[in-house]
Amino acid sequence: MGIEPDRLQFSWVSSAEATKFVQVVTEVTRAIKDLGPNKNLVKTMPKVA
Repeated sequence: MGIEPDRLQFSWVSSAEATKFVQVVTEVTRAIKDLGPNKNLVKTMPKVA
């Protein structure tokens, strides 16, 4: 499908765990930003001769 395994994460957070939700979102966001753009999904312009 073109998605790198490190970009897919699952976490169980109860609606009563607001602090845990913030922590999980922060960690996942940091991890994804560290990976940079997904090279499989970036469009490149064809080279013109």
